[in-house]
Parts: sequence; structure tokens; C-alpha cells
Amino acid sequence: MTDPIADFLTRIRNAVKANHKVVEAPGSKIKQEITKILYEQGYILAYKFDTNEQGHPTIKIALKWDAATKSNAIKNLHRVSRPGLRQYASVEKMPRVMNGLGIAILSTSKGIMTDAKARKENVGGEVLCYIY
Repeated sequence: MTDPIADFLTRIRNAVKANHKVVEAPGSKIKQEITKILYEQGYILAYKFDTNEQGHPTIKIALKWDAATKSNAIKNLHRVSRPGLRQYASVEKMPRVMNGLGIAILSTSKGIMTDAKARKENVGGEVLCYIY
């Protein structure tokens, strides 16, 4: 696998489109940080970091659904920076997703964070994905 973050986002995207309640994916430190951000921003209901029988880390995510409209909190996940074409943004050119309704997740020198937090801390970095 050449892009594990894209695989992680695709698993979540496919689970949303298939109306699944829980999605499981292989874990890593960067995927755990992305999962924590999704939880803090209210896009997922719960998460659990675990290990499988071979001792490899896994992530279980409970997706958030609105019972009244039967729609998911995540409308779209879009991978921006990829191994073949890295995308970086400075503080001045930080992306605004859906005019502030969505979030961009960045990898900065101070760790993985949202675009709003990166603006607040005045750091730029690699734009990993857009979520709205």
C-alpha cells in the first residue's frame, strides 16, 4: 500500500455510503491523530484503539448518524496531499473548506491539527485532507 492515509479515508467514506454503523481500519500514529480530530470536531460518535491477534494496531470508529434525516455527519472526505504530489500551505494561504463549514487537517511542525488551530498557532504545513 503506497498511501495508508488515503486507504483510511476511503474505508470511512465507503462505510458512510454503505450506511454502516462501525468501521475498522489498520492503525498508526497519524491515523490515530486524525481520528481524535474527527471526534473532537463532532464528525464521529466514538473510537477505540485496539490491537488484533497478530499485535498490529487497529482503529474502530462508530459513525455519527442523525436519526431524523437518516444522514451521516460526514458528507465528504477528500485527500489533498498524496505521495505523488505533496500540497503545502502557509498561514496566509491556509485553505477554508466550504467557507468555514468544513475542516482541513494539516500535518505541521507542532503535530496534526485543524486549519483553524493552525491559523491560531500561526503555523503552516502539509494539507492532508478536507472533511465536510
